[in-house]
Amino acid sequence: MSLQIVWFREALRTTDHPALLAAARAGAVLPVFVADPEDGIGGAQAWWRDRQLATLADDLARLGSPLIRRRGPATEVLPRLVRETGAKALHVTRALDPLGTQRQRDLARILASLAVTFESHDGLTLLPPEALRTGAGQPYRVFTPFWKALCAASSPPRPVPAPERLQRPLVEVTDEPEAGAMRRPLPSWTRGLAACWEPGEATGHERLRRFLAERIERYHLDRDLPGEPGTSSLSPWLANGALSVRQAWWAAVDSSPSPQGEGPSTWLRELGWREFGWHLLHHFPHTPESPLDSRFGDFPWREDPAGLEAWRRGRTGYPIVDAGMRQLWETGWMHNRVRMIVASFLVKDLLLPWQEGARWFLDTLVDADPASNTLGWQWAAGCGADAAPFFRIFNPVTQSRKFDPDGTYLARWVPELADLPPAWRHEPWLAPPLTRAGNYPLPVVDHAMARQRALAVLASRKGSR
Repeated sequence: MSLQIVWFREALRTTDHPALLAAARAGAVLPVFVADPEDGIGGAQAWWRDRQLATLADDLARLGSPLIRRRGPATEVLPRLVRETGAKALHVTRALDPLGTQRQRDLARILASLAVTFESHDGLTLLPPEALRTGAGQPYRVFTPFWKALCAASSPPRPVPAPERLQRPLVEVTDEPEAGAMRRPLPSWTRGLAACWEPGEATGHERLRRFLAERIERYHLDRDLPGEPGTSSLSPWLANGALSVRQAWWAAVDSSPSPQGEGPSTWLRELGWREFGWHLLHHFPHTPESPLDSRFGDFPWREDPAGLEAWRRGRTGYPIVDAGMRQLWETGWMHNRVRMIVASFLVKDLLLPWQEGARWFLDTLVDADPASNTLGWQWAAGCGADAAPFFRIFNPVTQSRKFDPDGTYLARWVPELADLPPAWRHEPWLAPPLTRAGNYPLPVVDHAMARQRALAVLASRKGSR
């Protein structure tokens, strides 16, 4: 049987891994991970990936073929490994991000010159991005018709099992475990991530099981309440490839007595939103840096280094914004409702470019992925597909009172406010002097003024829009 290389990049797992299963059926398997400096992943995700690789290496060793780690450009490392081992084929989970897609195209061309087969396998999404088109044959740009088309399409493929056994190559290849780790020092804030997360395929499946057993039936009621454990918190496992979206989808469908119930159906729709992000990124690869709506290409964003730094560090003076940014800083994760609030504050209250927020999230989120990140930030800025219009401006105080009425979330992440009566936690600057939180900053901007400023900028551009 011929030697098959499996390049692990998008899917760092052994179950529901079509590339791994196909390679195991074709011959001996050499699993490979390449730490490519061009990947440019953020600090939080680098922390996660290092630990994810350790569990993946253990899982592959139990199956019979240990993981081989290398460092350098994948388009150089993998062809060199092919020559060293005499491999006849290379299998990979198909990339959908611009960098990964181009790299796989280049690699396929290089391997063809070596008479080596390059096999790309779908596995990042429920359906391939080409599977859903409008009646005019164009990619969808609005979520609701996309979701309807997804639901009307044939069911997503069922997850495939892990190979029962991997045949180990006869050729000896030395593993370099240090190649999988990030060379650059990780930021000091990553020390807090270990208290919150346990990366690994097994932990992802266990968390999915608990969510489906304990919380999914109330998901539609609790998911917007940041002070309650109402979400699945599965996004880091999905983003880092420890859990596939097909596994999450079918586990929810199979375990729920009524998948059409409000809780399960709302959660499946959220998986559809993730799918929509990858659909858009594949069809519009310029969007991580440029707006999908070209009318926002020359939007007059402000420059405000002090305001940007206050936002990053959770020192804006708006408790719900600061609570979210401090939760992000300490845990590498932020509640989704709060993500929308802090994004609206950056691009509309501060009038700072959405790309600044997107870059910060990519560096600090353990669940960062280019598709969801781009979709979310362009939604907030009003310049993407299915975006909230720019004139929709979240009031941070109103949002805080609505979704964290008792200030539980605020007190947890902004401890300066914990001793304030709940009624004052949302607007501590209005509290009586004797109860005011003395070391908490005043608002960096007046929301009413900022709202009018943002609307004025929008109105001044209507003639060109």
